[in-house]
Amino acid sequence: QVQLEESGGGLAQSGGSLRLSCVASGSIYSINVMGWFRQAPGKQRELVAGINHGGSANYADSVKGRFTISRDNAKKTVVLQMNSLKPEDTAVYYCQATLQKTAWSNWADYWGQGTQVTVSS
Repeated sequence: QVQLEESGGGLAQSGGSLRLSCVASGSIYSINVMGWFRQAPGKQRELVAGINHGGSANYADSVKGRFTISRDNAKKTVVLQMNSLKPEDTAVYYCQATLQKTAWSNWADYWGQGTQVTVSS
């Protein structure tokens, strides 16, 4: 089984920082992209940031200049450094990976369980 294990969520004050980490484990041949999504109550799940195998990243407009995504391919890890946090960043954050389990497999999406990020004013 493929597992995405998230850590680093919690409570922060406005202007503060949090660092989210996600480690992929299990039967994995290759990971194409890894990223972070978030979902606030009553809203659609949205892409926060994604990064491909070569390190090319993209960000939601709302987090550009504040969040930084990075990955370590050898460790199958993706990190989201969140700075200058705002109350509107409050949401459940989900780690996502698009990967092949074997060289013959189709690409498939996997998700973490989600971690709560709460930013107080």
